[in-house]
Amino acid sequence: MALNTGRFLRINLTDRKTTTESVPESVAADFIGGRGYGIRYLYDELAPGVDPLGEQNKLLMLSGPLAGTSAIAVSRWMACTLSPLTGGYARSVCGADFGAWLRFVDYDFLIIEGKADKPVYIHLTEDGCQILDAGEIWGKDTKKTQAWLGEQHGKKTRTACIGPAGEKLVRYAAIVSDRRTAGRCGTGAVMGSKNLKAVSITASRAVHLGDPETYNKLAKEQAKMIQENDGYKHHKEWGTTTTQDITNDLGIYPTSNFRYGKLVDDKKVYGAVYREMRTGNMGCYACPARCGKVHTVTSGPYAGAHSEGPEYESIWAFTGSIDSSDIEASIAADELCDDLGLDTISTGVSIGFAYELFEKGLISTSDTDGLELRFGDPAPMVDLVKKIGMREGIGDQLAEGTMRAAASIGQGTDLFAIHVKGLELPAYEPRGAKTQGYNYATASIGASHCYGYSGQDIFGSPIPKPTDRFAEDYPDVVIFNQNGTAFKETGINCTFSGTWGWTQTHLAPMLAAARGMEKLNDNAHLDTVGDRIINLERLFNLREGKGRNDDYLPKRLRTEPLMTRGAAGEGQMVSRHDEFLDNYYELRGWSKEGVPLPEKLKELGIGD
Repeated sequence: MALNTGRFLRINLTDRKTTTESVPESVAADFIGGRGYGIRYLYDELAPGVDPLGEQNKLLMLSGPLAGTSAIAVSRWMACTLSPLTGGYARSVCGADFGAWLRFVDYDFLIIEGKADKPVYIHLTEDGCQILDAGEIWGKDTKKTQAWLGEQHGKKTRTACIGPAGEKLVRYAAIVSDRRTAGRCGTGAVMGSKNLKAVSITASRAVHLGDPETYNKLAKEQAKMIQENDGYKHHKEWGTTTTQDITNDLGIYPTSNFRYGKLVDDKKVYGAVYREMRTGNMGCYACPARCGKVHTVTSGPYAGAHSEGPEYESIWAFTGSIDSSDIEASIAADELCDDLGLDTISTGVSIGFAYELFEKGLISTSDTDGLELRFGDPAPMVDLVKKIGMREGIGDQLAEGTMRAAASIGQGTDLFAIHVKGLELPAYEPRGAKTQGYNYATASIGASHCYGYSGQDIFGSPIPKPTDRFAEDYPDVVIFNQNGTAFKETGINCTFSGTWGWTQTHLAPMLAAARGMEKLNDNAHLDTVGDRIINLERLFNLREGKGRNDDYLPKRLRTEPLMTRGAAGEGQMVSRHDEFLDNYYELRGWSKEGVPLPEKLKELGIGD
């Protein structure tokens, strides 16, 4: 067994210098890879208080130690940086092939520094790194950008790039690879601020492993086990396109800018209806699930719209936010977001925010370039997606995110700005799924369903214990979910892999074989890894001036009863927020202000 802690490439765009460095064994043991490496290096290297869109910010693009292998659901990648949307820690996860290709050039991650004096792209091969002129593709959408780079560098090329939204510094611009996105937190705006259009990799398929014989044996067992799992089989058939069936029935499908928990015509957006429009399947590297469901509109005003998606969050973003059941419009809006390079969640919530301001007379057609923003009408929504991506008209203000837009408009509009720490809420109503809601509140990146997804509230998972979704009594479950996610994202594992029967017990020996470190086969050691990552992310945010006051759900959810249109949960509110935070902090080993205590940091080995 050979030690394989991984290498990273440091790329300075200002002076166009690159250096290759190895990860120390101690860092590999405590942080493993992926998200662990991301926060460790970001915390160590980024000075506090820098401008997220300034030259001093750094962007990390990370794969995991299992990426590029024959194992299923392990080749995702992520971007980590200082978020221009929240002003705090950002981690955004993406699929497709890019994570595997990063490993094929024998890097676990890239650290991108400085700012180019003109638009450039990075091209990596096994032979080295080039920083090349991007004048031909600056201004192009993500589809055309990737096609151009494929023509330049060949079929063995994979790319992560930005569209016009990233170039124009939309604060929730995404990084796009194929048609998958690192969508949350504005990582695409950071790329744009550096005049970096794309990172493109051309490589053959080969990875270095500490113990390849053991690893490949385990990978075969893992693939067989997963493909026999019923949860995997359902996911392969439907992806996430039936989740709205469940959340509408539960009354937790946020509607009309988080006033209702159910769509008026909810059955018109059920998975079976999207299934009728499906024209293909797409997926990530080496994963036969191919859970990306491709939809094509064949008639009507959106004829020709074609998207790998929308998946659940994007279905909701372009139906629930504006109380529309027009699925053709949702497909068109999803395609636009992928082309422009926009996070669908923040885009949809920002549009729902604008619709409510229009309804209440706080903005008018003179502010919206003549658009009549009426709940139930999707046509203006599709126009607003374009305006946001290009920062045109009212789109320029909405491109700042709901927190900043509300601050600039005033007039009490903060009540209608649905965010935590500046990051807009995803597609689960916290008043009807409160463990999920408190994950939003306490997540380091802001409101993210994938930071510590509460399958207990949504799907009735009994692990670590069942929850009453209307109760505010489960800080231990929130911590369990968050720590477990942080650990799995050292992989970087697909968020769905845990529901396919693949647990830490199975993952541990694969990590040990990949890294060549027997210590990673010790479950007691691995139990601390997620906790260590969460605590270091917390320290990062504290250093940026964020604390307890930022760990609150939006005012609307704490002051207005939920309306569910006949589903369960009518009248629910989040009412014990302070009590919950006290209990959560205590269980985490933090002070009442949410600061990790010295003894907790010592326990985790990050006391210095």
